[in-house]
Amino acid sequence: MEAPDVHYAHNGDVSIAYQVLGDGPVNLVLVPTWFNNIDLIWDLPQVSRFFERMASFSRLVLFDRRGAGLSDRVVEPPALEEQMDDVIAVMDAAEVDRAAIMGQLEGGAMSALFAATHPERVTHLVLYASFARVVRGEGYEWAPSKEDRNANVLSWFKAWGTGSRLPVFAPSLAGDAAMQRWMARFERNSATPNIVRGFLEAMGDLDVRDVLPSIRVPALVMRRKHDPFLDPRHTQYLADNIPCAKLVELPGNDNLILSGDTDAVLDEMEEFITGERPSRSDPDRALATVMFTDIVGGTERAAEIGDRRWRDLLETHYGVIRSQIDRYRGREVKTMGDGFLATFDGPARAIRCATASTEAVQALGLDIRAGLHTGEVEVMGDDVGGMAVHIGARVGAKAAPGEVLVSGTVKDLVVGSGFEFADRGAHELKGVPGEWRLFAVES
Repeated sequence: MEAPDVHYAHNGDVSIAYQVLGDGPVNLVLVPTWFNNIDLIWDLPQVSRFFERMASFSRLVLFDRRGAGLSDRVVEPPALEEQMDDVIAVMDAAEVDRAAIMGQLEGGAMSALFAATHPERVTHLVLYASFARVVRGEGYEWAPSKEDRNANVLSWFKAWGTGSRLPVFAPSLAGDAAMQRWMARFERNSATPNIVRGFLEAMGDLDVRDVLPSIRVPALVMRRKHDPFLDPRHTQYLADNIPCAKLVELPGNDNLILSGDTDAVLDEMEEFITGERPSRSDPDRALATVMFTDIVGGTERAAEIGDRRWRDLLETHYGVIRSQIDRYRGREVKTMGDGFLATFDGPARAIRCATASTEAVQALGLDIRAGLHTGEVEVMGDDVGGMAVHIGARVGAKAAPGEVLVSGTVKDLVVGSGFEFADRGAHELKGVPGEWRLFAVES
């Protein structure tokens, strides 16, 4: 799905960037964290699918909060009252009289205050991984002290723009180098380090506990059961103190709403907002060999030659890999940062494509690594998913520069095809049970 057009709403002298998509029977306004960019976020296929699914049952409004993304930057963190006025400005500009409001993390606190203050504009309240207060206080003794939280803020501030905290928010993506590079770029395009620090420090003073009993719209509070970032007592407090609130714990260990099992989140939302739970047939499944490629040292090379030359080099690299995928009858599924995911109906062709690709890009002064695995994949429109895809990604992450690494399954399926392999031993693949023997294709 292509990114929708960006429009601007105006609250006084402040411009707020927003997008509208879908024509469902209900309006849904998504209140993001301050860490957002509605332009760049569409680069991720899983984000596009997430929003497309939301827009299938709603008229969805997305926006960047003031200080972040495409909206006006501000020197001081805005007051909650100003932020609520921004939501009203966006709703008015998008011609939305009443809407379901969904907030996540600290955006949830502002959403709760908005629902209590403007019940005439809100039909439902959805809070994901949210909290009423961040630090310890009377009646909230289990939260971290302000001193401990300030130390954490400082460490986050120093690491801003590197994507290094991705494993904290999305453990399922830990070790995904391409995703971390994208996250680093997303952080840098969301806010500057000084704005980040100011927002994080201001969040420590956030406390909307007193307004929770005043919320009179139906509320859905959600979290993932093994979220390592959010203490479950935060969401329990919200559910206990908002009248007519429903608490749902979902499987998984990701705090980031756009990673992990997003369908579980969206199923609960759709049923809560529309009154109907979507019916799901089993996804189409097929046996395929998945190939992951990834440029080694891409960030360093980009810094060395500059953004414009790197972009040109990256586009040339894309063309080279695509020509090899076509040559060996593969199907490009998607690009991820500077890597590819492709599928093949035969493991031998996948190996030939991967080895030809690693050799071809060397003429560009680049090294790629490739990982291959054969298994049953879930076919979801133009995308694929399932454990086989997950294993292929993990195998690719283990490959050395210029190396094509395959699982034992692939090696066993190409017996008699003339390939030679070097045993790379048994490995644990993050998120995959057991040990997996991996083999490097020898040229």
